[in-house]
Amino acid sequence: MEKLKQAVKEIAYYRHQAKFSKLHLSLIPFLSLASSLYGALLYIRQSLYRSGFFSKNRLPVPVISVGNLTWGGNGKTPMAEFIAKRLADYGISPLILTRGYAGGDEAKMLKRHLLGGPVKVGVGANRVATANLFFEKYGYVDYRGSKFFERTYLDPKMGSHVGSQKIGAAVLDDGMQHWSLCRDLEIVMINGLMPWGNCKLLPLGPLREPLIAIKRANIAVVHHADLVLEQKLKDIKLVVQEIKESLPIFYTRMTPSYFFELRNISTKMHLGAVLDAVVLCVSAIGSPYAFVRAVEKIGPLFVDRFDFSDHYSFQLKDIHMMRGRLRQLEDKFGYKPIVVVTEKDYDRDPEILKHLHPFKVLVLCSEMQIIPCNGCNEDSFKSLLKELLEV
Repeated sequence: MEKLKQAVKEIAYYRHQAKFSKLHLSLIPFLSLASSLYGALLYIRQSLYRSGFFSKNRLPVPVISVGNLTWGGNGKTPMAEFIAKRLADYGISPLILTRGYAGGDEAKMLKRHLLGGPVKVGVGANRVATANLFFEKYGYVDYRGSKFFERTYLDPKMGSHVGSQKIGAAVLDDGMQHWSLCRDLEIVMINGLMPWGNCKLLPLGPLREPLIAIKRANIAVVHHADLVLEQKLKDIKLVVQEIKESLPIFYTRMTPSYFFELRNISTKMHLGAVLDAVVLCVSAIGSPYAFVRAVEKIGPLFVDRFDFSDHYSFQLKDIHMMRGRLRQLEDKFGYKPIVVVTEKDYDRDPEILKHLHPFKVLVLCSEMQIIPCNGCNEDSFKSLLKELLEV
């Protein structure tokens, strides 16, 4: 199955069919048919929403949707967390709504990051029902049209005192195609490393919707921009502005902050823990290249890697394969290598990773940062949030 998933991804992101294997070529007719059917169903569904046949729900608080047009690696969940923390800084208690896809690794990560703070995390496919449960438990307050947001924006210290448990905003993680819920602000995330692929709809290509859907967005964010050549960033900006010229574009990166050890998650370890070490990076995420590059920049002696498809759950056979590679690295370099995984991989199933003992397993923790570019920085991002959410 992993081999099949990899082949489908390669078809979606590589345009040179002359280099495809027989497996790739045999899959294309079936993927093309499935893509046509998906496009037809997508059109019908959109038409039913536009005509009012399918109703839309509106929450009693502002809704910020963070979504994307392609599969995996776009930084949706880190951006949802980034926004929720900024709202909390100014006294607004936000609710992150996430569907908990594929075992809920991202939801578990959010809960661990935000434990004990004012940000709440609701998990469920029915976002409206999930939100209503939280409204019943904590209550809600709608700051739109008031001066509350303006006052707290100017004075973060004030916000920490006036905030309450009442929910003042909802952040919709992976919400761009969740049309049943009205939103006040639409943010589209773009993976700078692999923006559009072959520009085909799923499953022949990586697109959940045609690129024209960018028109619905209020903000575009190019993620992993620090790993992309300047010309490629210009090309992405050109595509976006051809669709919606006035759309503000921001650029983000994931910055490593610390490690924690698999068997002692409460202790933060300095990034220097892998300095001059032999490292095996293991990940099942949308952008493994970005993760591996982040580890390489810290300064290990040597970095090897195992990449799996996004949200893949490690099996015992995978653990045996990893242990075999680790023993090879130990024989080659003369001392035990260190396994480094992402937080998503840890939260998906921390127990199975313990089978890698006696090899040390470290979990890399990173945070999203906005890269200052052409006047677009974190301050201007927060100002834009404020402006777009005020009514």
